[in-house]
Amino acid sequence: MLSDGKVGKRTVKMFNNAKTIVIKIGTSTLTYETGMLNLRKVEEICKIVSDLKNSGRRIVLVTSGAVSAGWVKLGHTARPSSLEEMQAAAAVGQCELMSLYDKYIIEYGHVVAQILLTKDAVENPERRRNAENTFRLLLERGCIPIVNENDAISSDEIRFGDNDTLSAYVAVLAGADLLINLSDIDALYDSDPRKNPDAKKLSEITDVDSVYKMAEGSGTLRGTGGMVTKLDAAKIAGAAGIHMMIASGKEPDILYRIAGGENVGTLFVPPER
Repeated sequence: MLSDGKVGKRTVKMFNNAKTIVIKIGTSTLTYETGMLNLRKVEEICKIVSDLKNSGRRIVLVTSGAVSAGWVKLGHTARPSSLEEMQAAAAVGQCELMSLYDKYIIEYGHVVAQILLTKDAVENPERRRNAENTFRLLLERGCIPIVNENDAISSDEIRFGDNDTLSAYVAVLAGADLLINLSDIDALYDSDPRKNPDAKKLSEITDVDSVYKMAEGSGTLRGTGGMVTKLDAAKIAGAAGIHMMIASGKEPDILYRIAGGENVGTLFVPPER
């Protein structure tokens, strides 16, 4: 295990060398307990993403929150239980999300593009090529792609199931160097910090398979991902040579702290190839 200082230096080097960065924002970061969108955080995320874009990096944003925002607007007081209700909520919420991203990011001088994916975009060779070409062209033209799962029409056979997994595949399709996963989970610990006050944060992981036993929990009421899905994402990204960072999305300016080398989460280093 590296010291915090060495992890920080490695993080700075990794971030500075990253030309294309995928940032995944979890539902719990984007919404209040009511399920409604947290406008302050959405605007702040757009400002920071635009600022990172200004620094010369290519940015892709994988967003959660559509189902949560949609079910509130449709009058639900709890997460919908049926597939049809979930799909309807996603259709309504996705419109609201994209409206806000477009409004705020345009104000900071950049152009957004919406991409809705299902798993066959990864599994079907022709659709995979199409997705890779779309990401490549949008990034070359200076756009900020905003990506979500196409929940409004997806079925179990073609669903990613959670945006942790989706973000890892997006990182692969976009040829990213770094995936930053922001959610209510701030890092990987050697035991459950909710049960053990002495749990120690693991700053860097080089072997994902060795830490699965430490992953517990199933996420929040409004989200779908837990630590296991994040480890799965790290494994997918690592197999493609992509670094991944897990950090808290409670305050979006943590992205600046990551860029500055602060030891604020868990960095997953891809295996040497």
